Amino acid sequence: MQETEKLFYSDSHLKEFDAVVCSCTPDGERYRVVLDRTAFFPEGGGQYADTGYLDGIKVIDVREKENVVYHVTEGSLAEGTGVHGRINWEERFGKMQQHSGEHIVSGIVHEWFGYNNVGFHLGNDYCTLDFDGPITKEQLKEIERRANGAVFENVDIQVSYPSKAELAKLDYRSKIEIEGQVRIVMVPGYDVCACCAPHVKKTGEIGLIKLVNMMNYKGGERITMLCGYRALQDYDRKDESAKAISASLCAKEIDIAQAVEHLKGEQASLKGKLASLQQKMIGYLAQEIDISEDVVTVFDQELSGNAPRELMNKLLSRGAKICAVFAGTEAGGYRYVIGSHTEDVRLLCKKLNEAFAGRGGGKAGMVQGSLMGSEEAVKELCKTAGKEFL
Repeated sequence: MQETEKLFYSDSHLKEFDAVVCSCTPDGERYRVVLDRTAFFPEGGGQYADTGYLDGIKVIDVREKENVVYHVTEGSLAEGTGVHGRINWEERFGKMQQHSGEHIVSGIVHEWFGYNNVGFHLGNDYCTLDFDGPITKEQLKEIERRANGAVFENVDIQVSYPSKAELAKLDYRSKIEIEGQVRIVMVPGYDVCACCAPHVKKTGEIGLIKLVNMMNYKGGERITMLCGYRALQDYDRKDESAKAISASLCAKEIDIAQAVEHLKGEQASLKGKLASLQQKMIGYLAQEIDISEDVVTVFDQELSGNAPRELMNKLLSRGAKICAVFAGTEAGGYRYVIGSHTEDVRLLCKKLNEAFAGRGGGKAGMVQGSLMGSEEAVKELCKTAGKEFL
């Protein structure tokens, strides 16, 4: 089949074009359309394929095999007819911003540290770069600053197709061994790299380059990057959050981190006071509860954390034979803890779980778990079980 003329190489900013349909074959519920020429970029170089329309028919994917570009469409097109193509420009331009930004960042990292870019993922909402060496947070800030310097310089991004002799003398980055003609994308002063994807024409088109996250990955570093419109959207979301937090804390936006730390300190202090008050409350509560029943059963929806267990232990210390404390509500379910200094409470735990779809277990002296049921029914089972065990 005739090779497809790739218009995206002659003009990466071409949004619409005219072509002739060379073939259209069914592919499951879709169709595979080959044109004589196309501005749709197929998946490659870490960049996803373009989407768009051919005479109003949606193009959902684009692939390339042996220099022939296949458009996966939702409808058929007649072979031999002319067709007007329109790519999703906003999506394409966003991808070019990320990809060109990635070249600059990778070139800087390679120059400064000698690390290689060993992985590149350009998704619909984020972009990650994997390097085969460690990078500190301070170094990341310096890389970001230098990368944005390249944007401010607004240099031309150059594309060339060097001969084998020229290529042998050229110091360039490449993740894979390339057979045949090599396409070189150069950002003067920052990067020279083999790449098959379309890029912006000048670095100023990339807009802001923001390195928003980093994590250790396979002995190196994975960096999350946002460029251009994506960086602006990220800023808008964070700015909105900062303003909301600022209003809630009655603090200037620039001071919200300090205000949050102050709030955390107050919260820790209040938690300590609450724990102290809860201990006193449990002590008073334990003195008021009747422990004459074979199974002392307590329901209290206000108990949280370790409070049910602490109340149980205080009641056992007072002389209760078996103590079962239930925290929660009938609608939301109960969390229980059951203990005894003399009896095997696993038997009662088993009965409760079987009767009320419960889950839990433990040792002979103490079990804990959760169940669903009414307070009245649970109390009745505990009362009946107590007479059986004791």
